[in-house]
This record gives sequence, structure tokens and C-alpha cells, in this order.
Amino acid sequence: MTVLVVTGTSTGVGKTVVTAALAAAARAGGWTVAVCKPAQTGVGGDYPDEADIDTLRRLSGVVGVELARYPEPLAPDVAARRSGLPMLELGTVVDAVRDLETDHDLVLVEGAGGVAVRLGADGFTVLDTAGAVEAQVLIVTGAELGTLNHSALTIAAVRAAGIECAGLVVGSWPHEPSLAAHVNLDELPLVTGLELVACIPEGAGELASSEFADLARGALGEFVDSLLGYPA
Repeated sequence: MTVLVVTGTSTGVGKTVVTAALAAAARAGGWTVAVCKPAQTGVGGDYPDEADIDTLRRLSGVVGVELARYPEPLAPDVAARRSGLPMLELGTVVDAVRDLETDHDLVLVEGAGGVAVRLGADGFTVLDTAGAVEAQVLIVTGAELGTLNHSALTIAAVRAAGIECAGLVVGSWPHEPSLAAHVNLDELPLVTGLELVACIPEGAGELASSEFADLARGALGEFVDSLLGYPA
């Protein structure tokens, strides 16, 4: 069993679509896979956006586990305090991941925002979660100007915590990429020392599930198989 935490250089870089692509690629390759979303914010009430766990299910067909949900689109600990709802506990996340591990080849844990975002009680972060479940971290980043700095800082924080980085994925490769985006394909590995595993096309999250599965397996199938150690 393998646990992979999917985090990002910031919010809005495509973590959910990448997590769904990993799940779809694993499923298409014959692996059993589960997804855990520890904390979801900005859904419900005045915020009608689709929850990440529902997006994951729609795109990959994998049924996921969501542990806490707060209505306001804020960092989870802030959203919990403002809503008066209970804060998520790190132990709850660890228990959920361990339960999923027993029946699945791959467990994906999708963070919120970046690596230092506080998810719940006592200020535990995405990095704390990765350390507690002994997971590698896959970093989702942008394509355009600024991504080199954001990626380098994120990876430095992950490595300083003693956690292994599994690679980088560009979460939304633009339909009309700029010069900076094209150059960043070469520069990201040079600056970070990490493999650029894949670039997921902009708009992939709007595809039908069958089309998405084909895209995901083509983009991430080799990475998933390698992560799990052998072909299913």
C-alpha cells in the first residue's frame, strides 16, 4: 500500500483535477485506489461550488472520504473557527488514511491550498499530515510566470520537513501558453531538482469520465505504476 499526498504551490493550481487524474490512471491500470479529502471549505449555503470530493468522483469514478466541511472559502482552521464547527484533528486524518490503506493499493490525500496551510486543531498542516502518514508528496504547480519561485519555495519546505517529493505536475497547461510557460517546462526541473511528471491540459476537469480516464492514464499511468512498484 502506498500513500501519496497531493499538495500545491498555492490555491487554484489544479490539485483536485490532478488528484482525480491520479485516481483515474491508477484505476485504469488495474490498481485499487481511494481518496481522502481531510478538509473542504467554501461549499454549501451561499457557496454553490462543487465539492472537491464530488469532482473526484465525477471524473475518476473513485468514491472518496471527506472528513470536515466548512462553508466559507478560507483556510480550514479559520473557516472552522468562524463557523463554530469542530476543528479537524490530525489523528482523525491518520485513522482515516490507515483504514483506507487496508483495502487499497494507493491512497491519495488531497490537501488544501499549499503545504503550510493549517488544516485543523493545534495548527497541523499539510506537511504534518504527510509526515504522520509517512507519505511522499506530489506538488501541483502553475505553468506561467512565478511558478519557479513558488515551486522552489514549496519544495524547500517539504524537504526541510524530511519528506520525500515524488515529483511536480503542472495542474493546468494553458490552451495558449506564453513564452514563460514554454520555458518553464525546462526550467522547473533545473530549479527544483524534481522531475516534471506531467502537464494536465486546461479544461480537463470538464471532460466526460471516459475521456478523462484516457487522458489520465496517458499522462500519469507510468508514474502511478512506478510509484506502486510494478504493473498491476
